[in-house]
Amino acid sequence: MNIQFKKGVLNLCVLVLLDKQDRYGYELVQKISDQISISEGSVYPLLRRLTKEGYFTTYLKESNEGPPRKYYQLTETGRTYLHEQLEEWRAFTNGVNTLIEEGVHND
Repeated sequence: MNIQFKKGVLNLCVLVLLDKQDRYGYELVQKISDQISISEGSVYPLLRRLTKEGYFTTYLKESNEGPPRKYYQLTETGRTYLHEQLEEWRAFTNGVNTLIEEGVHND
């Protein structure tokens, strides 16, 4: 898949997954990787940036499989941002899909 497509939607994917439940970084990478081929290194800078911008808070939680894990939790500001991003995504994909359909049907 085109790398620019991935960069554009990774932000939204992380927000959507954290809206459902708190998750730690590697868990987010695995969940996204189930659907989209991404590198682990692409998610952590995004998590740091969105945390710095106030969209997430973090906390440590003990793990049975090693050291404590840093969990990310969506803030109310993050939830508002998520809904704004979803509206933009829907408008964008609807426009692209309309153009694709027009192009495919006119051939």
